[in-house]
Amino acid sequence: MRRRSFIASVAGCMFCSGLTPRCLGGEAHAQDAIDFVLPEGEKRISLVPALHYEKLEDKRLICRLCPRECRVADQERGYCGVRENRDGDYFTLVHSRVCAVHVDPIEKKPLFHFLPGTTALSLATAGCNMECRFCQNWQISQFRPEQVDSTEATPEGVLRAARHHRAQSIAYTYSEPTVFYEYMLDVARHTSRQGVGNVVISNGYISEAPLLELAPHLAAYKVDLKAFTEKFYREQCSAHLDPVLHTLKVLKRIGLWTEIVVLIIPTLNDDPASNRDMFKWIAGELGPDVPVHLSRFHPTYKIQNIPRTPVSTLERLHAIAQEEGLHYVYLGNVTGHKAESTYCPSCGHRVIERFGYIVNRVDLKQGCCIKCGESIPGIWS
Repeated sequence: MRRRSFIASVAGCMFCSGLTPRCLGGEAHAQDAIDFVLPEGEKRISLVPALHYEKLEDKRLICRLCPRECRVADQERGYCGVRENRDGDYFTLVHSRVCAVHVDPIEKKPLFHFLPGTTALSLATAGCNMECRFCQNWQISQFRPEQVDSTEATPEGVLRAARHHRAQSIAYTYSEPTVFYEYMLDVARHTSRQGVGNVVISNGYISEAPLLELAPHLAAYKVDLKAFTEKFYREQCSAHLDPVLHTLKVLKRIGLWTEIVVLIIPTLNDDPASNRDMFKWIAGELGPDVPVHLSRFHPTYKIQNIPRTPVSTLERLHAIAQEEGLHYVYLGNVTGHKAESTYCPSCGHRVIERFGYIVNRVDLKQGCCIKCGESIPGIWS
């Protein structure tokens, strides 16, 4: 079975603290690079009690972490492959077992209204509770923890690594953070008390109770809204749309800063009608100030026969989103496009100038447009 090859990128003190990162793309600094490969056949997993499940008869249980609510027999695992029933008790197998970590610009998440120009220590474990046919990180999201190289990264080690790299936030990303919930919760509790922001980069497929438990320790939440049709979710993600919409409404209700990304795939979710319905729903249910990122698709994983999204398609949908009243609509994976930048909805002034992941200029004063004084929603300091 194929395995993901990882590039090690780590400073010496991070290695000493037990955190040995692997990159998902990008270049490592030569002076920081080390090789970290576990001996062949040694696949590290942990065994930590899981949260949010109920016991049933005959050592069976039902997982309440995500909308799947897997019914798991003794010695079996849930859909995500990282939570296991052992004699009627449920355990997570990925607590503190990081398989990918990198220091990224926060704009790469993408979060455009959250501490622009700063970096985030981004980490992941194996596993996911969806199977998106267009997943760009399928080499870790669609594999079990025994099938990918990982290393121990305690909450204390993560905090030391973030401080060493002067990262102002920790991002749970690359795979699906919901499936390593217990680890994310422990790291977020520990680091948020030390003044480090925690952001979740998620598919939004999480039940309300665990989300409400986690939210007080978070600074922002980005949701990948795959499409606005049940058909797309069912056929392309093996999931359902309504639970994701519910998550977005919960995030709005509790006031946690939220941004939305929609990957636009030609012929599958690029039609104007369903996207207009989506923009209308966002504006009506979440408000016009929620940033919406429309990202360009490129062939990957199980979808290799569909070409890259035409920029003209993204521009057409961008115009529709604005027609439906959304104030902050961005185009992703189109470096240099004017829609990468943030504009004041009142006077049109460019308040944040971006080129790819680079922030060239921020024309905000205490969160307001320096030209007309309009408040620009977000977390700016």
